[in-house]
Amino acid sequence: MSEPSTSSEWVSFDDFTKLKLRVGRVIEASDHPNADRLLVLKVDLGDEQRQLCAGLKGHYTPEELVGRNLVIVANLAPRMMRGIESQGMLLAATSPDQSRVVIVSPESEIEPGSTVS
Repeated sequence: MSEPSTSSEWVSFDDFTKLKLRVGRVIEASDHPNADRLLVLKVDLGDEQRQLCAGLKGHYTPEELVGRNLVIVANLAPRMMRGIESQGMLLAATSPDQSRVVIVSPESEIEPGSTVS
């Protein structure tokens, strides 16, 4: 296993613990009207619902995502993405050649809003 090549690539444990990772369940998904690679997701986080924009088009259809549990960075500041506000970020793995994107999700069924640690 290789390590980051410079100390500027390291993240401190304190910085890492600032991230709030939670399980979210997709309750709606649609194509982004102003972007070729983005989907717009409505996600249930247990105590609230959020809208996320994610670069999943071409890897997943909206229908494949509805009902799926995802891992969400819940305390990321909202950001406008091609005219639509994204209120978090989902975790996904991308192959080295960027031909595949795979969503990070819990192995077993768990309630929306559960914390990831």
